[in-house]
Amino acid sequence: MIRPILTLTLALLMGACAAVPYAEPPVAEAPAEPPLPPDILARYRALQDGDEIIPAVPLENLSARNVRQEVDYWTDHPPGTIIVDPHDRFLYLVEPGNRALRYGVAVGEAGFQFTGEARIPYQRDWPRWTPTPNMIANRPDYAEYAGGVPGGIDNPLGARALYLHRDGRDTLYRIHGTPQPWTVGTAVSSGCIRLYNQDIIDLAARVRSGTRVVVLGPDERGLGTVPPEATRNTGVLD
Repeated sequence: MIRPILTLTLALLMGACAAVPYAEPPVAEAPAEPPLPPDILARYRALQDGDEIIPAVPLENLSARNVRQEVDYWTDHPPGTIIVDPHDRFLYLVEPGNRALRYGVAVGEAGFQFTGEARIPYQRDWPRWTPTPNMIANRPDYAEYAGGVPGGIDNPLGARALYLHRDGRDTLYRIHGTPQPWTVGTAVSSGCIRLYNQDIIDLAARVRSGTRVVVLGPDERGLGTVPPEATRNTGVLD
């Protein structure tokens, strides 16, 4: 079971999380695995959200590992809790009966700097992104975005952003969408926790103000993915 997490390293020192704006995708390669079922592919088709049209996720950027799916998950945390496993690059929304809805995520540098518990007091649709002074100091090319990037299909925060607070303070840690679907399932150079835009819209619709979030540390990688009795004798996961 997930033990209490006692440490929290704020992303304040790193600056607010965001993907690299307008990064180019890698050269696409044909998928190496069997095609996904039509009902799974339908979750990632193009859709209209307000005034924005979200493109379908390209087939080469989808995999059975990263698509949204229900899985077995063993935890003491109550249904409705979000558990982020940045080192396994998954996000779990806990459901009753040792089940969870699992989302593949991309994890940026700031995403590895935060562990512990927080709450989501609010979320934003098509949020505006503004680099912090620290981000501009580290990346002078971000200076052109100092006035902020309006919400929209090319915004680094994607279609939704869930804002994490602790003790009434904004941690600057975000769970958000991305216009870069090829990054999902990978560790990337910047940002916090990114989901496909189709998935962050789905997750945001399930989240209420006050939702509790637990971010696992590196020694907790994979925690909850096997029954407790399977690890009782070893004490750790491989």
